[in-house]
Amino acid sequence: MKKYIAILSFGLCSLASSATAQNSFSQGKIAEESHPWSLKQCIEYALEHNISIKQYQKSVENSEIQLSTARNARLPNLNASAHQSFSFGRGLTADNTYTNRSTQSTGFDLNTSIPIITGGQIPNNIAARKIDLQAALADLDKAREDISLQVTSQYLDCLYQKEIMEVAERQCELSKNQLQRIQLLFDNGKKSEADLAEARSTVANDELTLTRAINSYDIAILTLSQLLELESPQGFSVQKPAEASSALSALNEAPSTDGLEYSTRPSIIAQQYRLKSAEKNVNVAKSGYYPTLSIGAGLGSSYYKTSGMPGDTFGTQLKNNFNQSIGLSLSIPIFNRFNTRNSVHQARVAVENQRLILENTRKTLYKEMQQAYYNAVAAQKQYQSSQTACDAASASFNLMQKKYENGKANSTEFEEQKTRYMKAQADHLQAKYTYIFRQKILNFYRGEPLY
Repeated sequence: MKKYIAILSFGLCSLASSATAQNSFSQGKIAEESHPWSLKQCIEYALEHNISIKQYQKSVENSEIQLSTARNARLPNLNASAHQSFSFGRGLTADNTYTNRSTQSTGFDLNTSIPIITGGQIPNNIAARKIDLQAALADLDKAREDISLQVTSQYLDCLYQKEIMEVAERQCELSKNQLQRIQLLFDNGKKSEADLAEARSTVANDELTLTRAINSYDIAILTLSQLLELESPQGFSVQKPAEASSALSALNEAPSTDGLEYSTRPSIIAQQYRLKSAEKNVNVAKSGYYPTLSIGAGLGSSYYKTSGMPGDTFGTQLKNNFNQSIGLSLSIPIFNRFNTRNSVHQARVAVENQRLILENTRKTLYKEMQQAYYNAVAAQKQYQSSQTACDAASASFNLMQKKYENGKANSTEFEEQKTRYMKAQADHLQAKYTYIFRQKILNFYRGEPLY
């Protein structure tokens, strides 16, 4: 979970991306706004098309095949065989003399064997494979959760970058308006050429900031589209969730640990199933200590011919030599070089190791839940502080703008105040989306959907 938080934090803290993206995507036009995607659509599409999810689905299919193989071990096998042989040279005859002769023989057999007693190997193996299938399904659920969190993180980063771009656009428009005003004052001899050059420089800097913000937004959209396995980001955009605005009214509510339950998370369930499977594998290994009993049956016939001696035809011999057999086979293990003993020891070690894995998974998830709570508390405080700072910066900027327009403040003071105001807006947006994401994670641990 920490890696997803880091992904969002990295995205939220980067206001500028490499300008090389500008060669691939036109400014702000990587995503048309005609059909924006909701968070629900993004998550559902990712769950259906993401390659990692498909890989876990293949793991489930593999577990189903292994279960089918274990069940089919109860079925009888059936084997057919045929052989043809030739013999040449001297051989002993019926009258106790040797002579040169050649012989040929042909045989056909059909055999089957049915396991009756296997020392518990088959039923325990079937039980273990059933549990492995449940563990694979839990792994798939965990993968779905991970992808959903990644999509949510990147989706919010797209919203954040979009709002940053809009802030930069407003700042750029403000600078252009100021340039027009100073141009008029310069034309009337009320502003110097240095003032005009400084205003033009400000517009250029703000346009550069806007370009970087557009690039950051384009790259955020590209990253999300790749996470969704879209062929191209063209025509792809995200819509601001309807609950985002209303959710802000609830941001002042204190986060709580109510409803946090780690025992029902897929990561825990998967490890619990693996522990049960390991315990069943101990019984599978122990089956090597016990006798096995199987029943077998067979059909066969043969043809034999010796050179220089009369014999029945091929068909006649096959008919006359046709035979059937049935019998029981009992195998009692006495000594197999300690293979069974060592297999049992290995299985027991695997059980103890799986217990440690389960315990470590529980502790890790518990820490993540506690961290999610404290992160939400910290993000709430940061959001409230940034709101206050943004309001104060806005008021200061408005006063400074009036002073500047009335000639009571110089351009340097105006630019400094505008820069502080823009930074306060960016910090406030970052705090807002960080808190939304932290709160979503906390609710996610309560079993609530991300959308």
